Parts: sequence; structure tokens; C-alpha cells
Amino acid sequence: MHPNSPSTEDRLQGLLLGAAMGDALGLPSEGLTRGRIARLWPGPLRHRFIAGRGMGSDDTEHLVFTTLSLLRARGDVELFQTTLAGHLKRWLLLFPAGVGLATARSIIKLWLGWKPGNNGVFSAGNGPGMRSSIIGAFFAHDPVLMRQFVAASTRLTHTDPKALTGAHSLAQAAAWILSGNEHAADLFKSWSSLSSDAEWLHAVKLMQSSLIANRSVSDLAIELGSAQRVSGYIYRSVPVALYAWLRHRGDFTATLTEVVHCGGDTDTTAAMAGALAGLDVGIGGIPSGWIQGWCDWPVTRCYLLDLGRIMAMAPETTAPTSRPSFPSWIQVLPRNLGFLLVVLFHGFRRLFPPY
Repeated sequence: MHPNSPSTEDRLQGLLLGAAMGDALGLPSEGLTRGRIARLWPGPLRHRFIAGRGMGSDDTEHLVFTTLSLLRARGDVELFQTTLAGHLKRWLLLFPAGVGLATARSIIKLWLGWKPGNNGVFSAGNGPGMRSSIIGAFFAHDPVLMRQFVAASTRLTHTDPKALTGAHSLAQAAAWILSGNEHAADLFKSWSSLSSDAEWLHAVKLMQSSLIANRSVSDLAIELGSAQRVSGYIYRSVPVALYAWLRHRGDFTATLTEVVHCGGDTDTTAAMAGALAGLDVGIGGIPSGWIQGWCDWPVTRCYLLDLGRIMAMAPETTAPTSRPSFPSWIQVLPRNLGFLLVVLFHGFRRLFPPY
């Protein structure tokens, strides 16, 4: 690794803040086509959720839950899955906006008595993708544990093998970044080994050939069948996120800008790309204006930075120096109700031109 590269703490903070920035910057345009996004918001990408500021959705919250569960589990995959299941159960009771159908169904099954790991539903949605990069970073030097923890996280909500393949690819990318390996061919080889599914192998080959030809992220999305918008199907969203990060390595702004301008499930796809790009460049490589524009509460900018700091210390100690926790429901519930009102406002705004 280059001697001037970011420290592990900088990188993990970059992962958490990078994912949060992708989530917040992509949220206002979620579900829109690329053409409508260009007409509504010409010019540079910036926070537009509320008064020029940004807030996080389920993507950021799931990433935080995963991080907290990793810190508590200390390598115990069963404890990790049980802890993550508990976070998700409480989260669903607090009126979260934007929860995916498969994730909601799987959590309801937990409340009805299904054991964690037996409650997932057959879906290839991209929910597991937003939880997997931090697992790859945490177990960057232990591929066996990485695969076990990614599988535990994925199957907690999604049981389609495609969901697991997509989640593993993001975790592998995060581990590859921390390994200091600069040979992208090795990364493509590892992705190809994840599954014999022809659709996945086609996506990997398409990413590799597009990188060689220096095609844009939009061009890749079109080749994948997402000409108007990138859906929440994991074989669409994950390749776009992975390719945007690879094509624009070292340029966090360009990575997120191209992802969001592809349209569709912009918050989750940008959160996945932002996690990898942030891990790559570290906290110092994320535009300060975007970070300052994060106005969420109680998951504040400082909360995410502290979580990254504790995460960086965890592998070197027998236990974290402090016990981070998710904010209480007394804080989260009013925040979620206010958040929902802003989401409804955005939905109402979309009824008006420009179309």
C-alpha cells in the first residue's frame, strides 16, 4: 500500500460517511428516470432533500446496524445474526420510510416467531448489498469469516442466491481495497468465481470490457438493460455501483454523480458505490461541502465518525474501548415522522413539471 494512503481509521470513516453521502444525495431522485433527473436538477450534484441539506434513509441505518452487530459479535456469526435481527425488528416499529418489501416481510416473520436465518424471503433485491461492504472491510484478512458473515447478513432478509452473489461481490471489493492490491484483473477473477450464473458472469465480463474501453457508467447501465433507470434488482444495481467506483477510482464526486444520473434506485446504488469509494479515498477524499450538508439526527456526522474510529480499533483489541449503540426510539421516532413528511413532499413535487 502506498505510504501516503489513508489510515484504516480514515478509510472506515470514509466508508460510513461515503455510504451516507450516496444515500442522501441519491434519495431525492429515487425512482426517477435519468431524463427526468436531468430536467429537474441540471448542474452539479448536491444535497436536495430538505433546504439544500441531506438525510439518510434505510441504507445508512442498515449499515449502522451491521457495524454495531459486528462490534458486538467479535467473530461469533450466530451472535452477529441475532443482534442484527434485533436491530431490524426494533427498526420496523419506528415507521422507517422506504423499507423494501422483501426486507419488511422478512422482519415481520421475525416478529411472528421465525428464528433469524430462517425468516428470509426469496428475493434478489439489493437490500443485502448496503450491509456487505462494512463486513468485507472488517474481515478483509479473513475471507472465511467474511463469507460466513455476509451469508448471515444476506439470508436474514433475502434467500435468492443472486442476492448472496451481489453481496459477496461488494464485500470482496472492500477487502480488495484494504489489501492494497492494484490489479483489477484479480478482482474480476474473484467476482467470476462467486457464481456460475450466466447472468452474473455476463455482468462481470461487461464491467471488465467496459473498463478497458473506458465506457461511461451510463453506457454500462444501458448494456445491462437499464436504459432509463437502474432497478433494485441486485444484478443491475451492484454492477453499476462496482463499475462506477472502479472507473472513477480516487474521484468520489464523479463516482456518485454518474450513479445518481443513471436514475432508478439511486439512493441504494449510490450508497453502495459511496461505501467503496469512501473506503478507497478515506474521509479526506469526500467533498467537505457534502459532509457539512449532512443534517441528520440522531445519526449525526459525529456519530458516524465515532463509529468508524471504534471500528478501526476493534480488530486490535479484545473488546471495543466503548460500547456504541443505536439511538433510542424516543429520538428516532420523531425523526422518522419528520423524515416521512419530507418524503411525501418530494412525492407531491413530482406531480409538477418539468416532466
